Amino acid sequence: MAKRPPNDAPEAEVDMTPMIDIVFQLIAFFMVITNFEQTQADERVKLPRDALAKPPEVKVEHSLVLNVGFYRDMQGEKTDTQPWLFNFIDGEPVLPLSAGAQLKKEAILFKNKEIQLEDVTVKVRADSEVQTGIVQELIKLCQDAGFETFAMSAMSGPEE
Repeated sequence: MAKRPPNDAPEAEVDMTPMIDIVFQLIAFFMVITNFEQTQADERVKLPRDALAKPPEVKVEHSLVLNVGFYRDMQGEKTDTQPWLFNFIDGEPVLPLSAGAQLKKEAILFKNKEIQLEDVTVKVRADSEVQTGIVQELIKLCQDAGFETFAMSAMSGPEE
């Protein structure tokens, strides 16, 4: 027959302090290793889809990200037919074809940091509904400012 502990035996309590410490350490760890590459992305830009799209094989050291898209409502429908350049220098949206002065300011900022403009990749993230001519004119404005290297963004997957 099994012995029963006496009724006056103290109950064991679990100390939760180490468990809480471990949880906070895990949260901090995952925050540190999280990929913040998409921080320059903008939800107003719906990238085109292409089956051949793939991530870059080499991470660029210096980049200038240009998000060209539309104002959209909660359902994703355009509320303005005019494309805008989002998350640019001052955070204020700019019309893509009037961004020449701001692009020249960006070029000066890179030069002040002693970064050669040929080492800077301009990443163009254009909405799938933005006219190709607008993107081409934006690239021309970038070239006029002194930028030489460009990359276009697209979502991987079948075309819609």
